[in-house]
Amino acid sequence: MEISVIFSTYNSEEWLEKVILGFSVQTFRNFEIIIADDGSREATKNLIDKLRTEIDIPIIHVWQEDNGFQKSQILNKAILASTSDYLIFTDGDCIPRKDFVEVHGKFREKGYFLSGGYFKLPMDISKLISKDDIINQRCFDLNWLKANGLPSSFKNIKFLASGLGSKILNFVTPTNASWNGHNSSGWKQDLMEVNGFNQEMQYGGQDRELGERLFNKGLKSKQIRYSAICVHLDHKRGYVNEETWKKNHAIRENTRKNKVVKTPIGIDSNL
Repeated sequence: MEISVIFSTYNSEEWLEKVILGFSVQTFRNFEIIIADDGSREATKNLIDKLRTEIDIPIIHVWQEDNGFQKSQILNKAILASTSDYLIFTDGDCIPRKDFVEVHGKFREKGYFLSGGYFKLPMDISKLISKDDIINQRCFDLNWLKANGLPSSFKNIKFLASGLGSKILNFVTPTNASWNGHNSSGWKQDLMEVNGFNQEMQYGGQDRELGERLFNKGLKSKQIRYSAICVHLDHKRGYVNEETWKKNHAIRENTRKNKVVKTPIGIDSNL
């Protein structure tokens, strides 16, 4: 495989199926899907087994026991399971546009990681999107989205930008080109050399902290938020708590202040 696509999931079969369907219609085909499963029930495994028979993209299912929110650990295990030298990271609630993998492959460059974004959909549209809407890409058609209740916003320009327009918007956006877990990519060797994700961190900033260590290593980032498009399906976040945020903030402060490159508890904890 030339590229590996990694995303996490946890007991969210309805959203997971939509995401996998999005990857089943990609214009670039030489990639594998690696599902980083942070302890889902049997229904998730059954869905994955079913979809393996329906699509022609290889799916690797990496699962660990449910021990609370341990996304960093399962992502590290997924990195180890990957068979390519270039890794795209997204989330199990983000449907990719059909050129998503192609765009990441096109813009990859040694010495860089790529930074994309997502477009948040309200719950009613998230539920409405069908298999046919994904296969025929209606869920990325602004007219279809507005007809189904999407409010007018400057952010809607993501669905209209292409070619030179996308490049200009990528250049002028004030948003930092940070490592965003829902839409970023990099070379496997770079991720291994910084020891992957910090497994001391739970929800809140663990993706950004990885990017900060990549910067400390000497990498630069490239903005592709108006080129690599995915839509985010709405959901509740019951795993958010203030104590975890404070702990993660302190770790990130240390990473930046002391120019940490290799996290002490990361990929090598799973070897």
